[in-house]
Amino acid sequence: MPRATAATIGHNASGLEIEIEVRLFNSLVRHGGAEGPVRRITLPAGATVGEIVSLLGLPPRDVFLVLRNGRDVSSGLYGGGLFNREAVVDDGDVVAFSGPVPYSFGYGAPVV
Repeated sequence: MPRATAATIGHNASGLEIEIEVRLFNSLVRHGGAEGPVRRITLPAGATVGEIVSLLGLPPRDVFLVLRNGRDVSSGLYGGGLFNREAVVDDGDVVAFSGPVPYSFGYGAPVV
């Protein structure tokens, strides 16, 4: 996975860090460990969704939905492991990961 570097995000970005909030939902909550399903993490500028998945130790096949600030970054890709790994996150973003969602009371509406 190619990493965004100072050359690709700007000459003055070398060594910069960003802080984001990560939220885990549904079957991914169990991967929250002692820190729980919501945490703030610091990453190098230019970090991607794929790098966050690796950092948190989430099994990619269990990631069904990725939201960045409430918007689906993998629009049109549905199913375990089908998400935009190359989506870059910015300082202050809230990134939510969801595993498969059970249907709500038989009505067929997924709950996130």
